[in-house]
Amino acid sequence: MPSLKALARAHTDLSREDVEWLSLLLADWQIIADLSFADLVLWLPARDGSGYWAGAQMRPTTGPTAFVDDIVGSFMEAGKRPLLDAALREGRIAREGDPEWRDDVPVRVEAIPVRRGDHLIAVVARNTNLQGVRTPSRLELSYLQTASELSQMIARGAFPFPGQRSDHADTPRVGDGFIRVDADGHVTYASPNALSVYRKLGLTGDLSGTSLAGQTRELVPAGTRPDEETISAVLGGRMPRDTELGNAQATLILRSIPLSPTGEHTGGLVLLRDVTDLRRRDRELVTKDATIREIHHRVKNNLQTVAALLRLQARRIGVPEGRVALEEAVRRVGAIAVVHETLSQAFDESVDFDDVTDRLTRLVTDVGSQGAPIRAHRTGSFGSISSDAATPLAMVYTELIQNAVEHAFSAERSGTIEIRCAREDDGLRLAVEDDGVGLPDGFSVEETASLGLSIVLTLVGELGGQIGLGPRGEGSGTRVEVWIPNVAPQPR
Repeated sequence: MPSLKALARAHTDLSREDVEWLSLLLADWQIIADLSFADLVLWLPARDGSGYWAGAQMRPTTGPTAFVDDIVGSFMEAGKRPLLDAALREGRIAREGDPEWRDDVPVRVEAIPVRRGDHLIAVVARNTNLQGVRTPSRLELSYLQTASELSQMIARGAFPFPGQRSDHADTPRVGDGFIRVDADGHVTYASPNALSVYRKLGLTGDLSGTSLAGQTRELVPAGTRPDEETISAVLGGRMPRDTELGNAQATLILRSIPLSPTGEHTGGLVLLRDVTDLRRRDRELVTKDATIREIHHRVKNNLQTVAALLRLQARRIGVPEGRVALEEAVRRVGAIAVVHETLSQAFDESVDFDDVTDRLTRLVTDVGSQGAPIRAHRTGSFGSISSDAATPLAMVYTELIQNAVEHAFSAERSGTIEIRCAREDDGLRLAVEDDGVGLPDGFSVEETASLGLSIVLTLVGELGGQIGLGPRGEGSGTRVEVWIPNVAPQPR
């Protein structure tokens, strides 16, 4: 389905500012569709004046649709819908004429010109399915009156409000709670859902006739509500803003849309939504995340304590082989501790593995190289790795670098270790190359007695990966390549 920007660029003379204004309107026109019980279609005048292009479409959630199929991207010739022509030519809301019949359904059409500044840029067609229409209730009359006033504001260029967008992802909808206030901020109508939300706050009487801001101040303690200016502006229906407030019983989001159909402020529409359960789940997630980070922090501390004990024991052993074995154990425990330290500082269950590997590389090369210096250089990025794969992958990485340091170079010979990594879809390809002495004759990775390589083979197998080991492509040295699938962190 083509976007509004693409259609405007391809078929109209609308400026960038015009398209931005229309985008602001589309961001809020679900409210108008729901209040109107009608489908909305944005018609863009063609560049050559031959007709209109359907730039966007919105169906109501409060009533039956008037369109079976989507019509975005379709073209309608000028003269086929006289109401559109009249609205764009005369700058007025055109609603005269008999209902149209579509698929044996009567549909009433109204055309609302969209004004930006001093010129008309588009037309919104409001299409109401008349099938099954009954005598409207007070709720429906309040909806329709508010929709009519917003339509007049669109035709005057007073809606949408420039630059006004809700800061809340869970902004209220019409069906969540609807309140009309007059110019003085007194409630003229509150929907049953709105009353239910205020009952949760502790309201015992009725909202009608009361000051919405004053009533809310009585129900919500000063410490859990916004500043007085925001309370007066939003609950008085004077400014296009939203806010969140609540007490021990309930939390709600309120959004205000001032109404001025003829240019004079007549009141406002206040939409509200009960977000008590959402905020409770948010708090539970924050607590859970903090607990998980604390666990990783304590595991890291415990591992560092284990490493320190092993290091002390290694100093007291007189047998060189035993001391080397304990030092290798210290290094392996340290690699796991680095992962848990990174997880203790993260806000999700994933690891920035570039930071982990850079620290492990310095740890291994600084401790393992004796005599001539060994340089290690990384090319590419590991990216974000799932916590499940991070620990075994860190062990694999550490062993590969350690093997290169220990076996590729002598005390008198310096060298370079090249680390290449690349993400391929959800997987990771890692290559470690050195310019050392190379593999001994007859070497077989399956028959090796090396503990480090045995650990690598086991962990790569558990991760479902593959490993290849052989001589470097040019010159002396060794190349190890590892492929690990499914290391990307999964969304919650």
